[in-house]
Amino acid sequence: MATGNIKPIETTRLVLRPLKADDFEAVHSYASCAENTAYVQFGPNSEEETRGYLARAIAAYENIPITNYDFAITIKECGVLIGSCGLFVEADCGTLGWVLHQDYWKMGYGTEAAKALLELGIDTLNLRRITATVCTENHGSYRIMEKIGMRREGHFFDVRKVKTQSNRKYYDDYLYAILRDEWQVQKEIAYYNALPCEFKGFVSIPVLTDGEVFLVCTDRAMANPDKKLVPYYGFAICKGGEKIGRVDLRIGYGGGPHDCNLYYGGQIGYEIDEAHRGKGYAAAACRLVVPIAKAHKMEKLLITNNIDNAPSRRVCEKLGARLVRMVRLPEWTDLYRDGQRFSNIYEWAI
Repeated sequence: MATGNIKPIETTRLVLRPLKADDFEAVHSYASCAENTAYVQFGPNSEEETRGYLARAIAAYENIPITNYDFAITIKECGVLIGSCGLFVEADCGTLGWVLHQDYWKMGYGTEAAKALLELGIDTLNLRRITATVCTENHGSYRIMEKIGMRREGHFFDVRKVKTQSNRKYYDDYLYAILRDEWQVQKEIAYYNALPCEFKGFVSIPVLTDGEVFLVCTDRAMANPDKKLVPYYGFAICKGGEKIGRVDLRIGYGGGPHDCNLYYGGQIGYEIDEAHRGKGYAAAACRLVVPIAKAHKMEKLLITNNIDNAPSRRVCEKLGARLVRMVRLPEWTDLYRDGQRFSNIYEWAI
């Protein structure tokens, strides 16, 4: 049977392919199972209900435009069907869903399939926003949503009927979502975290001066693996015999519990005393720490600033740094806790 514009998707271990009528036995084996369907909207299915589901999914492949991307989840190596998943499109938004046979839980297959659906929705279909709902008792499913970068947006009470013996009549639901920009941020973080960097110890500090200001190394800190903190150098910015500010250089990428602290916080941080601002000293100090970064094999540095901080943006522009994007700060970041909600991310190729 023709399947319209639905094309198979290959991942590392899986092939997501259009469903077929002769998938009935494999699909019914989990769709008719009470344990397998305890937290989903359907099931346990009768044979008629499973055949009806397959018929509707197959018929939807012929719709133009395609709005229901229903897939069988199969193991690439042997072709065994282990579940199904889908992306359901409305305008520029989509909704995800999946179910795996219980024999294949806790093997990472759900995460692999769900990530492939996000790639289809955002990278191929250019969707702006993708959501998924999940029973609050379905820990495995909402952990998948978190692993693929979705964030919890809502908690809805008494949404779906409890199917098993329980004192409760209804379960609650969580709503998870991800925006196109957030998906792009994930890819950017992976890109920067893969950039070269070498730390075999702190390097000898040369004379760091441009003839007007000079830097004095005031502190250094080794990496803290327990807190996932990278090494850093701290410098006083001096003019004549006076300290007029500070610049810090962090060595590495990633960092923090989510391995992306330096994407949001940058490798360089600077501050100039108010009486000396507007004279180009911050940009000069940033240029002076470049030899230290290069000594650690770094090729690009991120500088971030509050979107309302015009002087800091001008520093980045003077350095020739490229504005990557304005990003919404995650709630777990220190910047968010300090009251900041958005940051500019600048990339400085050194």
